[in-house]
Amino acid sequence: MPDTTDSLKHYLEAADGAGKLMAHAHLLIRLRHAYQEIAPTYLQQASILANYKNAASDKIVVIHAHSGTIAAKLRQIAPRLAEGFCQRGFECNEVRIKVQVPKTSSERPPPRQKPLSANTYGVLAQLRGRLPENSALQHSLSHLLARCMLKH
Repeated sequence: MPDTTDSLKHYLEAADGAGKLMAHAHLLIRLRHAYQEIAPTYLQQASILANYKNAASDKIVVIHAHSGTIAAKLRQIAPRLAEGFCQRGFECNEVRIKVQVPKTSSERPPPRQKPLSANTYGVLAQLRGRLPENSALQHSLSHLLARCMLKH
């Protein structure tokens, strides 16, 4: 029975298997490290090196910006980025910038509210009674106590 570790390694390294994919993944990792060296920190934090396209005569680095503003700034320095990639040994004659807003959870869980104990409610009610009339703190405490009373 053939060793599965050897057959997996052969598949991952073979040109007709995942070899091209693995080589491309390693290239992207190296390009991302280079991007971290080249781009200003504030732009790195709001973008990600997404792909490298190796067409016949075009060697294109694709960067996804998290907003239009960041994309505009990246487009301004795209020639400098391309030069930086070339200086680090990567073939690059174009840097393409695309806006790709990061996915975030659209549904937030409702805020968790802990109910006030009867003792705490009483202490806050007494405090409210001792505060000056129509003060901001008295108004805020009244609002809090009214909300808590609805839940009891």
